[in-house]
Amino acid sequence: MSELRTRYSTTNVDKYDHTMNSEQDMNSFDDTMMEGHSERTATTGNMPTYSASDMKVDSSREEDDLDTPRVRLFGRSFNRVVMMTHFNIFLYSSAFWIQTAVFPYLSKELGADPVVFGYLQTTFAVVQLAGGPVFGRFGDLFGSRIAMMLSFVAAAASYFLLAVSTNIPLLFLSRLPSVFMHAMQAGQMIVTDVCVPKQRADALGKLGLSYGIGMVIGPVIGGLIAKFFSLEKATVVACILSLVSIAITYIYIPASIKKATPAETDNNVFNIKKILELMAAPGAIFLIIIKVATGIPIGIFQSMFSIVALDMFKLPAEQNSYIMSYIGIMAMIVQGVGIGVVTKRFSELNILFGSAFILTVSYLMLSFVTTIWQMCFVFIPLITGLTFQNVVTTSALTHTVSVADTGAMLGLSMAVNSLIRSLSPTVGGYMLKEYGFESFGYLGFVTSFIVTAVLFVRKRAELD
Repeated sequence: MSELRTRYSTTNVDKYDHTMNSEQDMNSFDDTMMEGHSERTATTGNMPTYSASDMKVDSSREEDDLDTPRVRLFGRSFNRVVMMTHFNIFLYSSAFWIQTAVFPYLSKELGADPVVFGYLQTTFAVVQLAGGPVFGRFGDLFGSRIAMMLSFVAAAASYFLLAVSTNIPLLFLSRLPSVFMHAMQAGQMIVTDVCVPKQRADALGKLGLSYGIGMVIGPVIGGLIAKFFSLEKATVVACILSLVSIAITYIYIPASIKKATPAETDNNVFNIKKILELMAAPGAIFLIIIKVATGIPIGIFQSMFSIVALDMFKLPAEQNSYIMSYIGIMAMIVQGVGIGVVTKRFSELNILFGSAFILTVSYLMLSFVTTIWQMCFVFIPLITGLTFQNVVTTSALTHTVSVADTGAMLGLSMAVNSLIRSLSPTVGGYMLKEYGFESFGYLGFVTSFIVTAVLFVRKRAELD
């Protein structure tokens, strides 16, 4: 089947210094196919595929990966670097969702109304938007270990400032360190560097599994700490977990695992022109548009969910935490099991089309939700469609650029999410006030239907 992937040309490869290292080239998902000593693109329209020679070269890498240091767990052998990356993402997710579970209640205690709460959410999204592409570029140039450590330093600072906040200005100040709080992006950079292109979507999905486990545990821990101790103590725990991750990263993640690095003359982290050039990569704009179209409705819904849960469904902090954990369990199942199964059987274009159709139906159902139990039912197809959309578009975007620039492309992908989050609270607050909760579902139905139609046309063109 044709796949929505664009491999970089040999002329681009010549611009980079490839430093292959067998210890750095292993992975924990039995990804046995190599990037390829000779890259070639075979396209059908805008849909590139792997050639037969690529597959032969990839399979020859299988034995080389077996000589690298590994750890045994439950009778299986895993890549130590990837295992520790998964553990770090679990800690990051746990800490993030601990503070997410208590943040609305802490801000309300300090006098923040829904409008101010929306501004706080927007501030967080804007600073992450500003830092995402730069953070990815930083990782490409100086290594993903330093990038991951920087992200946890930023997270610890943010949670500490939140813990000591006694007024609304300090709440806004606590959002500023999140400009470099991109641990998930750093984890994606590591996984992208050590896994082969054919298995990349599955590998990124499994990384989301670790995030999902933290998403399940974090809100419950946050809710229990808030119940038996205080809201501030919950954010202190989140800060401590981030500090632990700094030590783990320094000890277990190699200084450099990227197979190729940018040329020495191209070492400016703030090279905006270089970042913008990545958007011109074949297929990148198309994927970004899909990401934006399907992401705006859920971004609006997520930004207002705490308010909806508090005002419409009358959920206390503890029950709100349970709902977040429920969402995390579903995302964990889809990313840990579903992504691997589906990506082996269907092309990325077919997966995008199927998930867009699922989202169309899910958003329409969301428009008619009146109880929390109905909401929980709608979450099943909604989270499934969103997870496939996010993982597949992220994986496909990394295939549109060279190995040396995957970090910056992941930064652009994260920036899209941050842009959506920066606009969502303001738009969501207006929609909730003027048109009610059901307007979120109608917006998602319209945008997802358009994406489904576009992808259907693209599929027909590919077949012709």
